[in-house]
Amino acid sequence: MKKRKLAGIFLSFSLIAGIIAGCGSKESSGSSGKEKDGETIKIGVNVELSGGVASYGQSISEGLDLAVSEINKEGINGKKIKLVKFDNKSDASEATAGAVKLISQDKVSAIIGAATSGNTLAQIQLAEKHKVPVITPTGTNPDITSKGGKLNTYAFRTCFIDPFQGTVAANFASDELNAKKAVVYIDTASDYSKGLAAAFKEAFKAKGGELLDDAAYLGKDTDFRATLTRIKSQNPDFIFLPGYYEEVGLIVKQAREIGLDVPIMGGDGWDSPKLVELAGANALNNTFITNHYSAADPDPKIQEFVEAFKSANKGKSPDAFAALGYDTAYYLADAIKRAGSADPEKIQKALEETKDLQLVSGTLTLDENHNPIKSAAILKYENGQQAFETKVNP
Repeated sequence: MKKRKLAGIFLSFSLIAGIIAGCGSKESSGSSGKEKDGETIKIGVNVELSGGVASYGQSISEGLDLAVSEINKEGINGKKIKLVKFDNKSDASEATAGAVKLISQDKVSAIIGAATSGNTLAQIQLAEKHKVPVITPTGTNPDITSKGGKLNTYAFRTCFIDPFQGTVAANFASDELNAKKAVVYIDTASDYSKGLAAAFKEAFKAKGGELLDDAAYLGKDTDFRATLTRIKSQNPDFIFLPGYYEEVGLIVKQAREIGLDVPIMGGDGWDSPKLVELAGANALNNTFITNHYSAADPDPKIQEFVEAFKSANKGKSPDAFAALGYDTAYYLADAIKRAGSADPEKIQKALEETKDLQLVSGTLTLDENHNPIKSAAILKYENGQQAFETKVNP
């Protein structure tokens, strides 16, 4: 999802190895957890179970647990998956340390995670060096899989990328909401936010729309009233707010408090139960997001997943992070089965060759940059609940 600043991330291998000596991991098998190593396939899970975006990592973990429990009923080539979980604490340096531990100590066949783009990017150098696949369920920054025309051979993702979200939002604003004058309000410290905004602006202008302002805030800010008052004075008919739930919830709340009632739209970074707590249900009316799936989508495959997830999680409805965690487990299991091996290099090749794999969030086929070609859902908030609006194909 996002790319926080990566200062000091790529530390030397030996230094990180010392750091992780005190870091713990949690193993789960999706079944009894007592299988011998020779009968299991170890998969690392490096996600944000605590810290600033813990909601994302927790949902991914819940989706993974459900999928692995299902997969292990039959197993893969006579073996069962064992998840080895590491809490990166929503911190890029911790994510790097986690990758070191999972690769060097736990000897995993692949790593799932992180949730955010920055914490995923923190693992890529190690994945390439040690030839262990890393699959992010939700890291949408294009640089994860390919940068400057160079493919990161061992990096994969289950989600679509930032430019696709920004373009879908612009087309929806113009075609469905009849927006003519828009303001873009971004987190200047987040490449996720800036990436969506860049794609939105290009597509919105191509539709004949006028951009009134490039407003900005910094992550962890809490008072946005001055900027929102300026935005209100410009009389926009639409605001694009591609940020994360921590700040977005407060921005939406404060916008409504000063009478700024125009449609506001963002991306998958909004998708957290915490958003409603921060903004309030009424404030979220007339807001929209692009997302990877909707629990309200009537598609039978989606509804089957939703019911299974609720049954396993005390009635809790699965958000997109849970769905993509679930899908990532099946994506990896399918590759392991086709590879006929738990060898990371053979799994990498099978992941790369994935085509027309039916998942909850859509049919997955990889392009030449290891990015899925798949549809996006547009959701609308109504009284604090997400309502399925439409589905957009690439």
